[in-house]
Amino acid sequence: MRVLSIQSHVVHGYVGNKAAVFPLQLLGFDVDVINSVQFSNHTGYHQKWEGDVLNGGQLDSLLDGMERNDLLKNTQHLLTGYIGSESFLRSVIRVLNTLKKYNSDFRYVCDPVFGDDGKLYVPAELVDIYRKEVIPLSNIVTPNQFEVEQLTGMTVKTMDDATKAADALHRLGPEVVVITSMRLEGKQDKLTILASQRFQSEDGTSEDQIWCIESPILDGSYTGTGDVTAALLLAWSAKDPNNLGIVLEKTVSTMYTLIETTMKQRDGTVAGKELKLIQSKGIIENPPTLFKAKRLI
Repeated sequence: MRVLSIQSHVVHGYVGNKAAVFPLQLLGFDVDVINSVQFSNHTGYHQKWEGDVLNGGQLDSLLDGMERNDLLKNTQHLLTGYIGSESFLRSVIRVLNTLKKYNSDFRYVCDPVFGDDGKLYVPAELVDIYRKEVIPLSNIVTPNQFEVEQLTGMTVKTMDDATKAADALHRLGPEVVVITSMRLEGKQDKLTILASQRFQSEDGTSEDQIWCIESPILDGSYTGTGDVTAALLLAWSAKDPNNLGIVLEKTVSTMYTLIETTMKQRDGTVAGKELKLIQSKGIIENPPTLFKAKRLI
């Protein structure tokens, strides 16, 4: 199986494509890579960063070159992460529609990376483009708690809130909604993920399966965790498309172990908190079952 991954890139460290591509390859996927930005390091470093941002015209040019050489026909999956400009996001829509021409079973996993902890770090107009134009074309969408609130206009503090927000995103188009990194009322010491899958029957009716899974919060903050999570959700859902509970268990158990490994080896510097992705190769390939998913509906 082949994935086209369109995300940010850093020379040093593990965020964006540097975080997502390695797990996908370990799990058996060929990955074509387009970098939305190329920075020296992620933006959390104290001495800032250097680099360039790709625009929509440059993405169009790359797509044209791939299409002329028949390099898109065997692409079954598109994964998108951080996108920093309107022109680039609209060009992603062109990429998506082009890929759909070649594969009727094509899947688009959209990780709408535009904010966290109450803050947007992309232009505000991108949220509306995601809501109206991008998410309706996706198969799987993976917002965090802040992002799902921006997309739906709903406040998410409880599991009932999360379920209603997932339904609102389903109504936009995607059949699978995964809300990540939630800290819910009464469970501030845990990270909660809700995953909802909507099955459409031939008579037009729908049925939902909703699962949740919890894991303890480990000490510290680490960049790139959302990028790895989206890649793992793509990989395991492709391998087991009708078992969302297992997909959650493999993804969350991998992430917990990866973060725990990173936490134990950190040295107090920003660079020391970079994900220990290579050291976690065996866990990515054969994740333990540390946490069990619970079916709500």
